[in-house]
Amino acid sequence: MKADGIVTAEVAGRALDQEGVDEAGLDRLDRRFLTAIIENYKGGPVGLEAIAATINDEAETLAEVVEPFLLKIGYVVRSPTGRRATSAAYAHLGHALPASPGGQGQLPL
Repeated sequence: MKADGIVTAEVAGRALDQEGVDEAGLDRLDRRFLTAIIENYKGGPVGLEAIAATINDEAETLAEVVEPFLLKIGYVVRSPTGRRATSAAYAHLGHALPASPGGQGQLPL
């Protein structure tokens, strides 16, 4: 409506900005999910139910809507012990990697 029916890169960019979608395609819920893992659970591992309780959202929504995209782009990995944020997620959100026991700031992919 605002662009007389013509969608340009600039118009699309403004629309995505208004919806809270960043340059990596993450929306507000995606960022809340990752931020919870990083800030509340030190990068993981953490279970989906715990993340859901932390961000006050439904675990089913996170499993069906949020997690598949984050797995696909490599920002989250699943393990038998829970979800972990990857170094790419830390970088995207501007968080420093935690120091590992050996003193190296790296997380497994």
